[in-house]
Amino acid sequence: MKAKNMAGHVIRQLHQMSTQVYASRMQAAGFDLTPVQFAAMDALSAQPGLDQATIAASIACDRATTGGVIERLEQKGLVERVVNEKDRRARVVTLTDQGRDLFQQALPIVAGLQVDILQSLSPDERSDFLRLAKKAVQGAQDGDAPRT
Repeated sequence: MKAKNMAGHVIRQLHQMSTQVYASRMQAAGFDLTPVQFAAMDALSAQPGLDQATIAASIACDRATTGGVIERLEQKGLVERVVNEKDRRARVVTLTDQGRDLFQQALPIVAGLQVDILQSLSPDERSDFLRLAKKAVQGAQDGDAPRT
């Protein structure tokens, strides 16, 4: 079987292309924000006050990597961490005013580049692609992906 016919190879190529489009658009807009940093900010925008473990789970990233992401966002003044009053071992993360503002400015750029990533697909094909990709991810996470 040739690599070009392997799902993993095609997924890697699409990821690489997606990352390049994201980086060029964000750089052109003057934002210093990685895709994972944006994902963490998106999670915090949707649910303020999450702990790092919950952020990690919601963005499908390991805890150590997420800790570094949150640390860099904190250094940029985009998030703040405070001790969780219910569990003193955990830290609650929230977007700062600056973080909320930057997220709201970046959101239309990131939303706009989604179409560019899949530009060769029709709107119906993009919808089908996303539905199937989400199904594959969910199956892999649940460990019940069909085996052939």
